[in-house]
Amino acid sequence: MLTLNNITWTASDGTQVLKGIDLTIPENKLIVITGPNGGGKTTLAKMIAGLERPDSGSITLDGTDITGLDITERAKAGISFAFQQPVRFKGLVVMDLLELAAGGELSEQEACGYLMRVGLCAKEYINREVNDTLSGGEIKRIELATVLARHTRLSIFDEPEAGIDLWSFNNLIDVFKELHSSLNGSMMIISHQERILSIADEIVVISDGRVSSRGAAADILPSLAGGKPDGACPRRGVYDGGESNE
Repeated sequence: MLTLNNITWTASDGTQVLKGIDLTIPENKLIVITGPNGGGKTTLAKMIAGLERPDSGSITLDGTDITGLDITERAKAGISFAFQQPVRFKGLVVMDLLELAAGGELSEQEACGYLMRVGLCAKEYINREVNDTLSGGEIKRIELATVLARHTRLSIFDEPEAGIDLWSFNNLIDVFKELHSSLNGSMMIISHQERILSIADEIVVISDGRVSSRGAAADILPSLAGGKPDGACPRRGVYDGGESNE
């Protein structure tokens, strides 16, 4: 599905953040990217989404080179990117947002169907404004509903657990499981949380700008919990949160 070949990228201060990333994301898989802070995880996600351009290397989607495409062109090609803190839109209601994601008009039944699949009482949210009156958990679920409406080939989530309470996080896990079973495409989640890591088909560890290990969750999780691979500092079996200056 998606292939990255020898991707490098240097920040404006001269720090080389990505140092030759080779990575393949297979069809219909849930891949979780983890690793120590500053290792390049969020930068890699932005590279795939088109928010940043690599200094060298190539990115192909379904056999087509998309390295030179910007974020809008990549979105049209089938890549979506969900930020740590979803954007809020004053004056835009949830129905509007779902229709934008779908690329056309939706019936109320269709829109409510997307909201119900992410655990929201549709009638209470369909006409809600996408603003600061929504909690962190609510806005995350609405964002997930837009992913369902878009039917993207690759959906990228950057630390979706950030800024939400425990109840919302527990329900978020169920939503990701449902998305994984129903989306005709792959998902890539950047996370330090063990419960998200545990539902992955594969875990990829990014450290010091490189892929240091990858494999099935059952194989990789014990090494994350039992030691300090690649200079990381595990906490409760996972890496510390935060993605500053990646």
